Amino acid sequence: MTLIFDDDNSIKMKLITDMVGLARFILSPECKSVIVLTGAGVSVASGIPDFRSPGGMYDTLRPELITATDTQRSLMALDPTYVVEKGMFMENAFPYLEVRRPFILGVRDRKWKPTIAHHFFNLLHTKTGKLTRVFTQNIDGLTNAVNLPDDKIVSVHGTIGKASCETCGKEMNFDAFCEELKTKIKDIYNPQNGPKESEPIRCKSCGEATVKPQTVLFGSSLPTEFFERAEEDLPSADLLIVAGTSLVV
Repeated sequence: MTLIFDDDNSIKMKLITDMVGLARFILSPECKSVIVLTGAGVSVASGIPDFRSPGGMYDTLRPELITATDTQRSLMALDPTYVVEKGMFMENAFPYLEVRRPFILGVRDRKWKPTIAHHFFNLLHTKTGKLTRVFTQNIDGLTNAVNLPDDKIVSVHGTIGKASCETCGKEMNFDAFCEELKTKIKDIYNPQNGPKESEPIRCKSCGEATVKPQTVLFGSSLPTEFFERAEEDLPSADLLIVAGTSLVV
C-alpha cells in the first residue's frame, strides 16, 4: 500500500496495488463504499477482443469491404474509430452496422459469458453490501449478466443489447432489429452468412435509416446518468477499483 499525502501531511489517498491488501481493506470497517470503473480488459477473457488486441477492430478493419464512398473508406483507413463516429453514421449507417454485425448478433445469442471479474463485482454487492456502483465502459452487457441490480450499473458508453433510432430516439425491439440486421446487412467477414449487398434498416417512426444499438458514438455526449451518478457517488467513495481500462480509447 502506498500513502499519498496532502499539503498538510494528512493522508489524502491510499494506493493499494496488491490483492491481499485490497481484500483486507474491503473487509475492514474503514471501507463502506466501493465504486468500480471497468473497461474492455475485463471482457477479453470471455473472448471479446478490445479495439487494440489481435482480432480487434484496429487489427481486422478492411475499409475496402465496407459499403461506403471512397472518401469514407479513406477516413476509416486513416482512423478506424470513424466506424463508430456520429457524423459518419448519420451520413452512412453501413460502416457501423457491417463492422458491428457479428458482435451484435453474438450478444443477442449470448455467445460470450461473464468472466471472474464480473462475478467479483457481483460478490462485492452480495457478500459485503459495499458496492455503490459499477461504471462500465463496456457495451457487451456482461456486467448485467451476473444478476447485479440495474441501479448498481452505469453503462457509460451505452449497450449493444438495445436498439433505437439515432435520429428520433424511438426504441426498436432488439430481436426484431437483429432479424433485420441478419437479412439486410452483409457480413463482411463471412459473406455467405448474409445478403450480397446491404439495405437500410429504417426507423418505423421517422423513416430514417439510423437505427442502431444504443451505444454512444464518438462525437455524442455520454449519458446524463453517468454525470449524475458520478457527482453523487465519488465524493463519498472509500475505494475506487479501476479494472481493465487505461482510460484511453
